[in-house]
Amino acid sequence: MPRKPTATTYEFRSTFQAPLPYVFRWCTDYSPEDPRLEKENYTRRVLSRSARRVIFEDLYDEPVGWVWSHDVVTLSPPDHWHADIVGTHREWTIDYRLHVLPDGRTGLSFRGRRRPTPLGGRNPPKPQLVRELKALWRNFGRALERDYRAASKRGRRER
Repeated sequence: MPRKPTATTYEFRSTFQAPLPYVFRWCTDYSPEDPRLEKENYTRRVLSRSARRVIFEDLYDEPVGWVWSHDVVTLSPPDHWHADIVGTHREWTIDYRLHVLPDGRTGLSFRGRRRPTPLGGRNPPKPQLVRELKALWRNFGRALERDYRAASKRGRRER
């Protein structure tokens, strides 16, 4: 019987220039526009959403064929959420935690265990995937901070 591929744990931290409640809402809104924020080309379909859970699927058209994932995200306001992801090329279990930092900033801790499927091949080396994940979250962070600044300006004008 073939062995199940080994899971690898990946961790990193990121910081955002926005308060924790805003960061939590922004990071957990899961929408079809998310690929644009990541600067990626895939289609997202939100299947269900409640106050405590979001289920969605992503579909990528890659040179090797379609890459699909099914994500079940458990929301634990105000400061953390958990994702269980199964797909054609990998499985993930991810914990996201937010931390209040000085000067109205928010820290994000990412800890995920990734297991490739037979189609996905081996896990990428930790430094490589952490670099890719940090780049993705930098893109998210820029969009988050831009949206926060715009919302703050609108709030000041409405007072």
